[in-house]
Amino acid sequence: MMASEMATSNIPWLTLAIVLPILSGLLVLAVGRDDRANATRWLALVGAVISFLITIPLYLGFDSSTASMQFVEKASWIETFNVFYHLGVDGISLWFVLLTAFITIIVVLAGWEVIKVRVAQYMAAFLILSGLMVGVFASLDGLLFYVFFEATLIPMYIIIGVWGGPNRVYAAFKFFLYTLLGSLLTLVAFIYLWNVSGGSFDIQTWHQTKLGMTPQILIFLALFMAFAVKVPMWPVHTWLPDAHVEAPTGGSIVLAAIMLKLGAYGFLRFSLPITPDAAHSLAGLIIALSLVAVIYIGLVALVQDDMKKLVAYSSVAHMGFVTLGFFIFNQAGVEGAIVQMVSHGFVSGAMFFCIGVLYDRVHSRKIADYGGVINVMPRFVTFFVLFSMANSGLPATSGFVGEFFVIMGAVEYNFWIGLLTATALILGAAYSLWMVKRVAFGPVVHDQVAKLQDVSSREFLILGILAIAVLFMGIYPKPFTDVMHVSVEALLQHVASSKL
Repeated sequence: MMASEMATSNIPWLTLAIVLPILSGLLVLAVGRDDRANATRWLALVGAVISFLITIPLYLGFDSSTASMQFVEKASWIETFNVFYHLGVDGISLWFVLLTAFITIIVVLAGWEVIKVRVAQYMAAFLILSGLMVGVFASLDGLLFYVFFEATLIPMYIIIGVWGGPNRVYAAFKFFLYTLLGSLLTLVAFIYLWNVSGGSFDIQTWHQTKLGMTPQILIFLALFMAFAVKVPMWPVHTWLPDAHVEAPTGGSIVLAAIMLKLGAYGFLRFSLPITPDAAHSLAGLIIALSLVAVIYIGLVALVQDDMKKLVAYSSVAHMGFVTLGFFIFNQAGVEGAIVQMVSHGFVSGAMFFCIGVLYDRVHSRKIADYGGVINVMPRFVTFFVLFSMANSGLPATSGFVGEFFVIMGAVEYNFWIGLLTATALILGAAYSLWMVKRVAFGPVVHDQVAKLQDVSSREFLILGILAIAVLFMGIYPKPFTDVMHVSVEALLQHVASSKL
């Protein structure tokens, strides 16, 4: 981007963060069998934990005073086309590498008792997916990014298609086709950029490549097709509710917590710095689409009778905050959007896990099939209320921090846009409280609810870890914002400079 590269690390931390979960997944796949499922689960958990621990040195050794790429690794890959295995992270991408590895542990634990058939394949799919997603966030070569970006579709397609609900094949195909078709134009844009940059797939070279207004707009629109579908933005969001409803709990957690961020990250790494003039020219369109997502999709969430669909639509609304923050081109907006992405990883993952806890016991996601859950599951409802409040942006939770930053940035950009953006807090509170009231409170009216047992020690551990993350980020967001501040500042300076 506007950033140069710092000296490479002696230890290839990023390669390890990519390769270790993939190798762990292949090992689980090779030795795991259903007749020794428990050993398979433990092997997957060990692989996930080690993969997360590998990412910790990235944070501890990160220099937040510079916008340069750090922990850089570079080796020739396809010499004929000048393609490199080129990795690095800056203050924008670092948190997503850590978040991906962290969520993978949650997903392995979440499927511990629920998944009883093809356990090895299930665990392996998530471990391999984790490595591929880290590759997306760490890639500094366009073709390498594209390979990782597309490869993530395969494990998620299998996860939905094999372990999903009754309409899993339809949902898996819809997910795959939407995201694949959107990405094909991206490859065309990358080949064009390779040509005009003198035969380079280096993303930072593309950031400096001069482009006319027409090429910029065409490239922006080509990239927009892939990233908008992945976010997903309105009106190309329709695959998401189907995918969430049919996916197993772990699939929903990863889809919401990480995979939606791949598209949003693409805007920051490609669309804004490569086509700054087009980004400014088309900002009004993106802001309008984002406001539709924030307001209209919030209203759609309000009328859902399925808990998973409600949270799925709320994800679209929250990601509308993210794209809005990017295209108001100020520090508060962009930093708030990135914080919102990280927070959404914790909160949406927790919400889908809570719904999974209820579904595992009652085998229904319908709000009407519950009521009075607090009478039989008080510990569970404590967490459920906390995460629902975080989902609606309650102060002192992570959900508030990003939304507050974006609203302040939007007010700085245009008061009326800021006012419209703020309605999301009202709508978020409305649909979250409506769901909590009907599911958790009141008298027990269904026999299946009366028989419910409170969370197990495993479930309590998962909910406790996520609750700590949500509260820590909400009360003390400084460690998160400090890391990204200089990189965001450099990005905004770069985007403010015309390439014409």
